Amino acid sequence: MPQLIDRDPDARPAMPGAVSDLLGSGKEPARTRVVVAMSGGVDSSVVAALLHRGGYDVIGVTLQLYDHGAATHRKGACCAGQDIADARAVADRLGIPHYVLDYESKFREKVIDPFARSYVAGETPIPCVACNQHIKFADLFDTARDLGADVLATGHYISSRELPGGGRALFRAADADRDQSYFLFATTADQLELLRFPLGDLPKSAVRDLAREFGLAVADKPDSQDICFVPEGRYTDLVQKLAPDAAEPGDIVHLDGRVLGRHAGLMRYTVGQRKGLGLSEGGDGKPLYVLKLDAARKRVIVGPRQALATTLVDLRNVNWIGDGAFEALSREGLEVAVRMRSTRPPARARLFAAPGGGAHVELYAGEEGVAPGQACVFYETAQPGARVLGGGFIRATRSAEQRADVA
Repeated sequence: MPQLIDRDPDARPAMPGAVSDLLGSGKEPARTRVVVAMSGGVDSSVVAALLHRGGYDVIGVTLQLYDHGAATHRKGACCAGQDIADARAVADRLGIPHYVLDYESKFREKVIDPFARSYVAGETPIPCVACNQHIKFADLFDTARDLGADVLATGHYISSRELPGGGRALFRAADADRDQSYFLFATTADQLELLRFPLGDLPKSAVRDLAREFGLAVADKPDSQDICFVPEGRYTDLVQKLAPDAAEPGDIVHLDGRVLGRHAGLMRYTVGQRKGLGLSEGGDGKPLYVLKLDAARKRVIVGPRQALATTLVDLRNVNWIGDGAFEALSREGLEVAVRMRSTRPPARARLFAAPGGGAHVELYAGEEGVAPGQACVFYETAQPGARVLGGGFIRATRSAEQRADVA
């Protein structure tokens, strides 16, 4: 268990207006111990307040993940500096025990270092998934059990519901603009038995209203906008320090084989990028886009926008939380909706299992800007509130134009 570096054991009487069982735990709230992962933001703070008012035995836990000195006090950060103080203040107002757990070394090992290595490999990483997968929903589970918890609750915008035949499943949030299912596809069936997400059916405006009702100082605190461990969004500074290979220069090459210029490191580019190439066009009057990052030869492959359309995606490290065995999808496949980026709506596709824990996804309509290292998340349908079936990390993409490219 990580070192406990802070605790406030004093408790105050429960707030008035207790509500019915919010968690579906099957136990009386007063006999249900809930560990709430408190990041210091408004969402997790409201979860703690709601459950405390509901009569649950609530314990707040905050993970100290990194320390960048003064940078930890910037607006919109998470799990460091001022955020820890904010979480402690909320716990003090509610009168619940509060622990701060030192996870800095584990966070660097499981999240920050792989983040930097991904850029060396020509990928566009997604550290929030790694944090949930390896920190919040892994070691924090052990901590919750050590504290005797029946439930681990978070402030994510996603829903967990009981299935008619037993077990639990994930569903997209009711508010499509706030839905965080893209970052939680790696959650396992075993983890879902302990996890609860009380905000899944609420819009953000209602959550802030609840924070004001509870008198929480974080009611108007801004949401996190940047990667939490990258001060002011300058991720290239961090990557260059941890993985200098990602900053090595190389050629910018057109899809047809022409060398058009030089770049200052693969880490400065991502698939679909148009600005910042230092190239006006490819000689035919058309703007150029990044199509691929060739890490082996340190090349940025560029071409016209129509060459960005991806129709087939290969995945690695697939996590399946749908019904039945994933391997059964290898022949006929399964019609699903998939999301290739957190900011895009799900699109219709067909999903096939592949050997070694991978998968193939055939997109019915081409998607632009699909980058290796990002996530591909599976849903039953494209509708808000649809069931989450799992997902994987994008290993490679294919399209008609790129099959005969210079790589």
